[in-house]
Amino acid sequence: MTDEDTGFEIHVNEQRFDTRPRPGQCLRTYLRERGWFGVKKGCDAGDCGACTVHVDGEPVHSCLYPAVRAGGRAVTTVEGLSRDGELHPVQQKFLDAQGFQCGFCTAGFLMTSAALDEDQLADLPRALKGNLCRCTGYRAIEDALRGVKHVEAPDAGAEVGRNLPAPAGPKVVTGTARYTFDIDVPGLLHMKLLRSPHAHARITAIDTTAALRVPGVHAVFTHHDAPDRLYSTARHEHPEEDPDDTRLLDDTVRYVGQRVAAVVADSEAAAEEGCRRIEVVYEVLPAVLDPEEAMRPGAPVVHRKDAGVARIARPMNNVVGEVHGEIGDVAAGFAAADVVYEETFRTQRVQHASLETHGAVAWFEQGDDGEERLTVRSSTQTPFLTRRALCALFGLPEERVRVVAGRVGGGFGGKQEMLVEDIVAFAVLRLRRPVKLEYTRAEQFYGATTRHPFLITVRLGARRDGVLTAMQLRVVSNTGAYGNHGPAVMFHACGESLSVYRCPYKKADGFAVYTHTVPAGAFRGYGLGQVTFAMESALDELARRIGIDPLVLRQKNIIGPDEPMVTPGGEEEDLHIASYGLDQCLDIVRTARAEPAAEAPAGWLVGEGAALAMIATGPPGGHIADARVTLRADGTYDLAVGTAEFGNGTTTVHSQIAAGELRTTSDRITIRQSDTDVVRHDTGAFASTGVVVAGKASLRACQALAASILDFAAGQLGVAPGTCVLTGEAVTAPGGRRLPLKELHAAARAAGRELAADGHFGGTPRSVAFNAQWFRVAVDPGSGEIRILRSVHAADAGKVMNPMQCRGQVEGGVAQALGATLFENVRLDDTGRVTTVAFRQYRLPAYADVPRTEVHFMETADAIGPLGAKSMSESPFNPVAPALANAIRDATGLRFTELPLSRDRIWLALDQRTRTEEPRSGA
Repeated sequence: MTDEDTGFEIHVNEQRFDTRPRPGQCLRTYLRERGWFGVKKGCDAGDCGACTVHVDGEPVHSCLYPAVRAGGRAVTTVEGLSRDGELHPVQQKFLDAQGFQCGFCTAGFLMTSAALDEDQLADLPRALKGNLCRCTGYRAIEDALRGVKHVEAPDAGAEVGRNLPAPAGPKVVTGTARYTFDIDVPGLLHMKLLRSPHAHARITAIDTTAALRVPGVHAVFTHHDAPDRLYSTARHEHPEEDPDDTRLLDDTVRYVGQRVAAVVADSEAAAEEGCRRIEVVYEVLPAVLDPEEAMRPGAPVVHRKDAGVARIARPMNNVVGEVHGEIGDVAAGFAAADVVYEETFRTQRVQHASLETHGAVAWFEQGDDGEERLTVRSSTQTPFLTRRALCALFGLPEERVRVVAGRVGGGFGGKQEMLVEDIVAFAVLRLRRPVKLEYTRAEQFYGATTRHPFLITVRLGARRDGVLTAMQLRVVSNTGAYGNHGPAVMFHACGESLSVYRCPYKKADGFAVYTHTVPAGAFRGYGLGQVTFAMESALDELARRIGIDPLVLRQKNIIGPDEPMVTPGGEEEDLHIASYGLDQCLDIVRTARAEPAAEAPAGWLVGEGAALAMIATGPPGGHIADARVTLRADGTYDLAVGTAEFGNGTTTVHSQIAAGELRTTSDRITIRQSDTDVVRHDTGAFASTGVVVAGKASLRACQALAASILDFAAGQLGVAPGTCVLTGEAVTAPGGRRLPLKELHAAARAAGRELAADGHFGGTPRSVAFNAQWFRVAVDPGSGEIRILRSVHAADAGKVMNPMQCRGQVEGGVAQALGATLFENVRLDDTGRVTTVAFRQYRLPAYADVPRTEVHFMETADAIGPLGAKSMSESPFNPVAPALANAIRDATGLRFTELPLSRDRIWLALDQRTRTEEPRSGA
């Protein structure tokens, strides 16, 4: 033993450890290896703050802090903030204000906040500059630090509509909530991926000999080992919605970053070294990066596959999906117009940037029947669909595969994909050992998916009175190298953006196009955000050319409560306006416009703008959810649902629904979820269905159980069922008779009966939700800086199940949309390589970037949604970009048609106008 091996000591949460760190090991991995899972991995570079701990009382980013430097010091993680069972004051404040959503960043915020003094608390933009949150929009975090309490006390049987806290809240603030990798799996092996350096190439030779010689490497997998079967990484209830264009490991690579080989080893370091030792010979092929060029004759073909088998619309033209439709004679509609406006708009790639990266860990375990089965623990929004896909890919029966999601650290549609589970399951099936793959932050940028970049040409015609005569769209979406979600996103983008307006003549032509770039996928809003930016910007510009108020133009043309929603793609028969609050949304905007706002700095340009959006509360074709609720021996209830929790708040709402129907309080409802073992099926937590679909299944299950309990209790009490009343802990009957639920359970068990019930909903019919956003802004003509003076959002969410939580969804959606509008941009070089590989290059909205948004909920109750509820997780995102663009147009007189609306882009346009308007010398 050398001197370096002795004398190391570190105290973590008052526990002593003497194992010396590995050379170069950071404090974060040292702590996690010892079970302190509250320390999160979010960025690998000290940018997000999720790994913040205290070293001798000072907050540090543990991913940058060498573990060896902690020797002889006291380290405190979020688990150590509590003392003697009592929460630290800042933990209690975060509970009282519900200052979190997915909660993955919360430990970092708590550790930073716990070290702040009064002066630092007075300057939160500076104090919190080292911590990022992707979910909340920061208002709830600020409220927590200001001591604002939002949570309400339970009220038996009246839980719906109250600000009840998330059931997982205590675990989130103490660091004991378990996310994907917050488990200890004995004998775990680690996987790393070798990725392509070329946008398009054929692998002509691959030699893994040197890689296999690396100490600790167990296996190297290439296309020679992979099943010769095509599938899609996208997850939908109906797989035929997506093209089968992906192979587990392919001998043709189609974008820079595509996986080429997988190395499995005892450690990540050994697996990384194995990747470096693989020798690959590529035949570099021509690549096409622009979707318009990709559709031209002679362009390099991305997928030479059978169109019918792979479900690709026109593979030789790189068109994966297209839509063409016309209502009436659009040319005649434009001929009848007094004013016609046409413009082309562009939107950029945006990363989901969920702080928990993609990842999975899988192993074999013994099932209830004693047989061995594959268990996959994944950061996924779709456990059931992922199980189905794995079984199809590897020829496994569903009873031999279990997929489970822990608490998921953000999703936003990015985890409606199977990006890691397939290769991890393959390795476990081959090696019969547990295997883990966890993406780095850089891999999230070049190896996961992005939002689809869009090119949208809008043409609008209207009479002088503002009535629309014709609407036309040409949409080209860049789906990247693989078509996951490409057709569906494009179809959806052309849908509600057109159907929210009444117009006799409409036309749409849409193309989802392959290119040799990083694949795009599902992203919050699912295409509507991109086309709504174009449509609502164009409507504002049309109003200016006519000479009427843009709000008046919208009011004249918005769809009414009893009108059909028709698009050139056809009427969706199961889509209805089951409640209508769009008029109320516009009234909120009118009121905001009439009220005073903060003063702008002298010399700045001031303007205001609004936009609206409509979204279907669920996808077409059905979205299935099952639920099961059971009375337990202690008189409480167990509710099993398949939908995942990633900050969307469905767990809270499901417990409120159950408590309301079972006449109890939500703290007496235990939720089991996100596990293919707990219910028959659940399509997944996407398309805004966590409440309106899965919630309806829970509602039906609880209604059935309440009836069953009353029926059985009536038999036990010898009375008619209609005379019994279910309360929080008992069933009561006339004459003061009372049967406690504990005794009822025991009686049912003695009779060989289980008091349980199932609920099911197929996701159809569907309703629509409405949103409107309004901004007042100031623009500095000398720098291009944009300052938001006021932000107001009107949301028609039907019956709001949990106002505090729903408000957080709106605020988070607005904040995320502001990032996509102002500065977020995944950049590619001219070879197709992603150059944005870290948060410091990408710039997510930080606390100082996000204004407080005033959120107003409309007074509506939906005829389809559970207890009158509608969706509100995706829709707040969609009107933000055009509302801000319209406000900037009002302030500057310039129409910006390309996102992001970055400060340099604003300044360059203002400067160019100034130069153009200046008189020439000698004039």
